[in-house]
Amino acid sequence: MSGRNAELAATVLATARAMNASGVNRGSAGNVSARCKDGFIITPTGMAYEACTDRDMVKVMRSGIQADGADGTATGTRKPSSEWRFHRDIYAARPEAGAVVHTHSPFATALACQGQGIPPFHYMVARFGGRDVRCAAYATFGSQALSDAIISALKGRSACLMAHHGMVVFGRDCDHALALAVELETLCEQYWRVLQLGAPRLLPEAEMSRVLAKFATYGQQD
Repeated sequence: MSGRNAELAATVLATARAMNASGVNRGSAGNVSARCKDGFIITPTGMAYEACTDRDMVKVMRSGIQADGADGTATGTRKPSSEWRFHRDIYAARPEAGAVVHTHSPFATALACQGQGIPPFHYMVARFGGRDVRCAAYATFGSQALSDAIISALKGRSACLMAHHGMVVFGRDCDHALALAVELETLCEQYWRVLQLGAPRLLPEAEMSRVLAKFATYGQQD
């Protein structure tokens, strides 16, 4: 890789390392990607991020790859993350997505293992685009069925939980996607703690509509 793709590879690796340093992921679990002109750059499968170099990041063409990479559309010295399919499909379905972060963070995973999404117990749920954060149906990791379930759960949202698995978020770039992953894990922890006290009190639909409208212009606008 050279030029812009080399820069993206460095950013993807730095984001994967930051993901672990922040505590939202551990070891070689999870994965990170960033959109490029004709596909995306993604972390390699089964490699510790601290042991990786920029050259270990893998470019996957927009058309995707066969399970064994036989069609030659994955380039680089390593195999891409086993979860490349849902990264490919998120970029295809959501043109606003510039980067994708997938983690096995503790609280998101705990809720996901119960098949629980996050209802409007806190106004920050709206940060992810809707009145709740859905939990995608379970399917085997790396499968097209899992990707399809994720795309469905992400309709109108920038994040979802993944049953018996973890979380996935997308953002405009790697920094934004990682920040959203940290926010989602924080929200999951808060919700998990609220559940210890009993059934949560939920915000009414009218209030969530007001919050969603405010988030439409929240932060520094380009």
